Amino acid sequence: MEPLTNRTEENSKIRNPFKPTAAFIGASWFALLTGAMSYCIGLWNAGMALNEKGYYFTILLFGLFAVISVQKSVRDRAEGLAVTDLYYGISWFATIASMLLLTIGLWNANMALSEKGFYAMAFCLSMFSAIAVQKNTRDAKLIGDKEL
Repeated sequence: MEPLTNRTEENSKIRNPFKPTAAFIGASWFALLTGAMSYCIGLWNAGMALNEKGYYFTILLFGLFAVISVQKSVRDRAEGLAVTDLYYGISWFATIASMLLLTIGLWNANMALSEKGFYAMAFCLSMFSAIAVQKNTRDAKLIGDKEL
């Protein structure tokens, strides 16, 4: 175990522990791109009507926007920034609605269970990683390259 050292000119640049690491930022973007692209490639190759593909694609876009909106409004409230109850409620409603619409669509779809599971997992991965990407972007902008 190394002894603690005094801060010198050489070791004075210590990374802010609240700033997201490059690895986490990269993993979040990779997960978002993997989830969204997999979902879209699955739709492209699916043997369903074009209006069905449009329905599922719109749900993906709606869900991604909704979770980013929820993350922003929750974070704004936590930081003491003004967020109206109406916007906060609409953000949560939109998030829940997108999940319900996907669930209902997949429940009634004429697909194999494995295909339904694929769309559900790609959607969940995309939604979660969109929250992480938005959080990382906001943290990096807020913290910047400040020293401790």
